[in-house]
Parts: sequence; structure tokens; C-alpha cells
Amino acid sequence: MKKEASTEPQLLKRIAALVTENKELKEKCRLLADSNARLSENLENVKSHSPEQAKDVNYVRFDMATLLYVEIKGLSDIVQSSTDVMCYMDRMDQYFIRFNEILKKYKLVKIRSIGDNFICAGGISEKNVTHPVTVTLAALEMLHVIESDTQSAWGVHIGIHTGSVTTSVDGMEQSVYRIKGDTVNVVSRMASIGQRNTITISATTYELVKELFECSYICALPVKYQDKLELYTVTGIHQEYASGEKQRFPNENFRTKFMLYQFGDLQEHILDLLEKKLPKHLFYHNVKHTVDVVTESELIGWAEGVDDHALLLLKTAALFHDTGHTISYADHENRSAEIARKYLPDYDYSASEIDEICRIIMATKLPPKPADLLESIICDCDLDYLGRADFVPVSNTLYEEMKAMGKMSSINDWNKLQLKFISSHQYFTKTGRSLREVKKQEQIERIKQLIE
Repeated sequence: MKKEASTEPQLLKRIAALVTENKELKEKCRLLADSNARLSENLENVKSHSPEQAKDVNYVRFDMATLLYVEIKGLSDIVQSSTDVMCYMDRMDQYFIRFNEILKKYKLVKIRSIGDNFICAGGISEKNVTHPVTVTLAALEMLHVIESDTQSAWGVHIGIHTGSVTTSVDGMEQSVYRIKGDTVNVVSRMASIGQRNTITISATTYELVKELFECSYICALPVKYQDKLELYTVTGIHQEYASGEKQRFPNENFRTKFMLYQFGDLQEHILDLLEKKLPKHLFYHNVKHTVDVVTESELIGWAEGVDDHALLLLKTAALFHDTGHTISYADHENRSAEIARKYLPDYDYSASEIDEICRIIMATKLPPKPADLLESIICDCDLDYLGRADFVPVSNTLYEEMKAMGKMSSINDWNKLQLKFISSHQYFTKTGRSLREVKKQEQIERIKQLIE
């Protein structure tokens, strides 16, 4: 679980980065309040339809989606040279069946398959930040399908490009996606100029997947009305994240890294839930507090030397630790664990991981009695404000919350309660003590002076 502790200069750099990230997340929290209104901005480029057609067609623009374009090469030669064309067509159908299975595995959307072309997309059936990665994984598996067929002389040219697209969905019973935009034209051209059995990706996609996949620069592709598009080829998954021959398939290290990427989608979902369902009188146990705890859990977890998988579990527990307040104030830790068990299977957390996350959540129950490092970290993060410079305004929000619930009548009583609590409190991690203990002692002296 632990790795070598970081040096102080590295910790300071990490703190600066997390402060910036925290500011960005707080801004996102503010914007979530009017997210429903902003969704309408995605609806554009609507064509005219008859009333009957219009009710079955919905046009939506996505600022970022990833398209995968596959050309199976060799069909024209087979048609010209073979009398048993149907046999080869059946083989192509088998390829497409396998391709469809791969799409389902990675939750991608099939656009169409016409002749020897197969087109699909990630990031349009549901919004996520992981679609460049899942599309690239799908492409590697498709390439494996073709290369594994030693009896066939066919090959594939694969292009992947990430950009904006406009989609339409036809039909009420079964969705049929249609796409348009420059991204479609670019990705088809990329596939056509690629070499046999290679995956060609754009610079945009490269920047989003390069930490997980081995890529090599190819050339710059001239694009009409635009600057040249830099192209790369994907040769496989980075060795530390790969299993199997030719580094085509991900291992457990890849899964952990991928889920840390996916955490952004989970976080947006849960922050939106909190924004909509938390009672308005929770001035302290609000979205801002959750963002603070998530940010601090990464900072302290990193400084304490936990590995990536432990950090994933810790951040997830921090994200869910106060969701129970959407159900009840009392015993909210148990309610938070129940909510985590409801949502996390949809994000591919295993049963054992969910159990571990719920155990960490329960450690935040007062008074804190952590049993291990991860529990100690989340306890320190949950009460991090006790040793921060903004202690006074943060503690005032907790007073207003308690007052609104009829649990506190005067500021003097509140200060007495604070003094008792903070005087008996301790930070459990070395990082928590080094960052917050001195300031906490200053706050104790300050409260003493305020008590009448």
C-alpha cells in the first residue's frame, strides 16, 4: 500500500497543484446549480422535419467525442479473384460480430457498418472523459481479431480522432446514431492513408492517451481550412500496464490508472447529486466541504506514500463520505455507505473495493478512531479546517448549520463547544500534524479569548 515518501519540495509542488485543482472544482460546484439550463446550449444544427419526423429525431452537439474508423482491406481483390465470394463475406460478418462485442465491452456506440467500413464512437451515448482511452483499447482488440485469423489475407486500416461532432438519434424504440462534422471527414481520411494493420491517431487523441499507450510520430496531415494535423500510430499499451503478446490487453495497473481517470466522471455525478439534494440549511456539510475533503485526501495520501489503488479507494470514500446527508443528518455515515454501494458498481468497482470504501467512510464517524493509514488520512481530511487559516469563516458555517437545526442557541455556547472539541482533537498522520497542528493551537488560543 505504501511507496517511498516524497521529499518536501515535491510536496510543496503537489500542494500548489492541488490548490489550483481545488479552485477549479469549486467553480464547477457553482456552475452545477444551473447545469440543466446549460444543457440546452448543446442543442443546435437542427434540420427542418415534418411533425411526424421531428418527434423521432434529436440533434445534439458534443464538444468532444472520439471516433474510430475501420477499413478492412482486401475485399476488392477477393471479389475479383475468387469464385467463393459468399465464404469470404461470411468471414467479414464474423469480424463485425466480434467488433460489436468489443463495442459492448467498452460501452461504445456503433454508427454504421457499410461494405468493408466499420465506424463507432465513444462519448456520445453518455458523457464521460474516458472515451479516448476506451476507443483506443477497442481498436487494439479489433486489430487482434484480424491478426489472429492466420487463414485470412485481409488487413485493417484504423483511424482514431477526438473532436466535436453533431449527432442525431432516429427512432423511439431503437436508437440509430448519425454523425456529421469535420471530425468525421478527418478520421475517415486518416484511416485511408494509414498502413496495413496499424492504428493511426490524431494529435488530439495522442495527448489524451499517451500516458497509457506506446505511440510513435508519423507525419503531419494537410487538412482543408485548418493547420496541418499531426498523426501518430499506437503500437500497444505501455509495458507496465499491459498483458499478453504485443501488449494488446490491459493489466490490473492499467485498470487502476483508468479508474483514476474515470473518477472525474464519478465526481461530477456525485457533486451534481449533492448540489440538487442536500438540504439548504447545511451550510457546512455542503458541496464545498466534499470538494475540500477529496482534494485533501489526494494531497495527504500522496504525501503519506499510498499507492495508486489505495489512493483511488481513499478519494472515492472522500467523495461519498457525506452523501448520506441527502437522506438524514443522524447516522449519515451508514447512509453514505449505502449510496456508495448503489452507485459504484456502475463504475466497475469490485465488491471487495466497495467494502473497503465503505469501511473508510465509516471511519469519519465521531469521535474518530482510525484503525489503519487510510482511515487515519480520511479522518484528518474531514477535520482539516481545524488547522487552516480559514478556520473562523468555516466554523461559522457549521455554527449557522447547527443553529438552523435548533442544536445551538448562542455564539458563546458554540465557542465553548468548539474549544472542548478542538482541544481534545488530534491529527493522526504525520502529514496532517506537520501541515495543521501549529495553526490549530493558534485557533485554540483565539477561541479562549472569545469566550465570555
